[in-house]
Amino acid sequence: MKLLCTLLAATTLMSPASDLSEIPFKTIKDKETSLADYKGKVVLIVNTASKCGLTPQYEGLENLYQKYQGKDFVILGFPCNDFKGQEPGTAEEIEKFCKTKYDVSFPLMAKIHVLGEDQHPLYTALTGPEGAFPGDVKWNFGKFLIGKDGKPIARFEPRQTPQSKEVVDAIEKAL
Repeated sequence: MKLLCTLLAATTLMSPASDLSEIPFKTIKDKETSLADYKGKVVLIVNTASKCGLTPQYEGLENLYQKYQGKDFVILGFPCNDFKGQEPGTAEEIEKFCKTKYDVSFPLMAKIHVLGEDQHPLYTALTGPEGAFPGDVKWNFGKFLIGKDGKPIARFEPRQTPQSKEVVDAIEKAL
């Protein structure tokens, strides 16, 4: 019985959703970072794309960021080219597009995969079979809300806009 309890505890500790803060990823400037760098903040993780019908959500995301950033809130944009090649650009092109077209000031990360064999470990922890919210990301602009304690709180589908009542209410509750 003791061995079984030890194995169960180890499995829980190693599950992808148990500690998102230790999963490394890179900024759009190729600097190593992780959610540990945002400890104590509410984080909205969004897979983004520059050539998508939902790309205007950048405006809503920036408005959310401006409204709540002073209250320990941050948005992390993860460019992703997994959906019909709608984010084909280089890091420099993506960053320039976001800043010039939508005046994005929230942090942008390096391009990643949110699906398939090359799925980034952060997205495996969020959407994998043992993840916080099992099930593939359906399209660009899927959103995941992470609490100040680093634990996943909510998942929002791509068509749920940043200013939708569900998203705003969840952010305000988490703050």
